[in-house]
Amino acid sequence: MPHNTRKTILITGASSGLGEGMAREFAAKGRNLALCARRTERLEQLKTELEQLYPKCRISIKALDVNDHEAVFHVFQEFRREFGCLDRVIVNAGMGKGASLGTGYFHANVQTAQTNFVAALAQCEAALEIFRDQNQGHLVTISSISALRGMPRAMTVYAATKAGLLALTEGIRADLIRSESPIKVSCILPGYIRSEINEKVKKTPFMIDTQTGCRLLVKAIEKEPVTAYVPRWPWAVIGFLMKRLPLKWVMKLG
Repeated sequence: MPHNTRKTILITGASSGLGEGMAREFAAKGRNLALCARRTERLEQLKTELEQLYPKCRISIKALDVNDHEAVFHVFQEFRREFGCLDRVIVNAGMGKGASLGTGYFHANVQTAQTNFVAALAQCEAALEIFRDQNQGHLVTISSISALRGMPRAMTVYAATKAGLLALTEGIRADLIRSESPIKVSCILPGYIRSEINEKVKKTPFMIDTQTGCRLLVKAIEKEPVTAYVPRWPWAVIGFLMKRLPLKWVMKLG
């Protein structure tokens, strides 16, 4: 199925940050949106705003905590029944809590691990059940440039979950290649894009604003790549170096 016909797009974690930004970009392209997040009041505001701007877009919102795995399957199926078909699912919901291991913050680290990896697994399972039944669809996972190497302090578990998500996505693609399935799978690795998850981080090199970042994310997703760095410059180069340099040098890149 050509990417320009992906009419109905489901986005998790759509109430803020990159999820909200991508919803705005896809609405501007005239797509139908299935948006879910924990904070429904934010989704209500977004729905109202987008429907006024783009009256031809069909937008549906539902409350979803991705850590409620049963609810993930239920909500995805509800959206499918509502729209008749889901053409693309973007596994975007995530969090960035954490601290150095062994410093008393296991509760935060495990929460990030569960949300960014186990809940992402639930979302991938739910999406692929639908896509396999439809025999078409585009699964998109939002990983991170930090997936490429181990990271220090608050980033340690976050980076590990994003590495796991990158490997999970590739494994799904390998499985679909073997069965010659028409389902497409992409893993997107954003660099530093300003959002709620990193709003307190100061003086980060190569940080771009949310709107620019989300426009570039959507542009990359529409091409349905296997993987993509966003923005491509400078992250494709930095990514190449990150995978090859000694760890103590990698720590200086960020």
